[in-house]
Amino acid sequence: MTKIILSGCYGTMGRVIKEICDKDKDVEIVGGVDAYDAKEYNFPVFSSFDEVDVAADVIIDFSNPALLDSLIAFAKSNSVPAVIATTGYDDEQLNKINNASKEVAIFFTFNMSLGINLLIELSKQATKVLGGNFDIEIVEKHHNQKIDAPSGTAIMIANAISDTLEEKPLYEYDRHSKREKRPKNEIGIHSIRGGTIVGEHEVIFAGTDEIVSIKHQAMSKKIFACGAINAAKFLADKGAGIYTMKDIIS
Repeated sequence: MTKIILSGCYGTMGRVIKEICDKDKDVEIVGGVDAYDAKEYNFPVFSSFDEVDVAADVIIDFSNPALLDSLIAFAKSNSVPAVIATTGYDDEQLNKINNASKEVAIFFTFNMSLGINLLIELSKQATKVLGGNFDIEIVEKHHNQKIDAPSGTAIMIANAISDTLEEKPLYEYDRHSKREKRPKNEIGIHSIRGGTIVGEHEVIFAGTDEIVSIKHQAMSKKIFACGAINAAKFLADKGAGIYTMKDIIS
């Protein structure tokens, strides 16, 4: 059985993960980390990683970028692998995650959905076939409570496409501020925020007289929770390094 410390246990994703874990005999949440403790759970909840005193096989983190330093410190000092599913990290924090992976196993991805990772692979293939002659645009949609924009998943998609192109493209986030024709070597990335949209990503390849579109729509947050739990099971006995969804589906 995989024993889990759940960071952000009282957040929206934390509650979904807890619900799924309760029905999964192969995992057990042995502790949570959250600044808020409603005393609802049958496991101890700590206000910070500095207070955690339970043993676990892996951490699942759906919290806030501000907690990254304490999470990494705990993971390294206790040799506990970590599934980091929080979004909104800046470049400095991403470097910290990569550096931490030299000492402990880290599973890191901007999106835990199997379908999104398939979309990325299909987009890379489409780029190989169409990229030289088609303009590429990415549109992402999320609920009105999401803070970061564009989404980490949109950036992940753009980076995968960029790695496939012979010439590295520029990312355009704010085309309205310009009055000029669209340059060829560009990927437009557009964010929409509204209502309760769970998550939607579309990659548009626009050519002369034809359009190819690849789209993924998340219908509930359970797909991300299931992905994180599967990642935790996978990561629990792994050595130091960075792991991604590719390592699970390959």
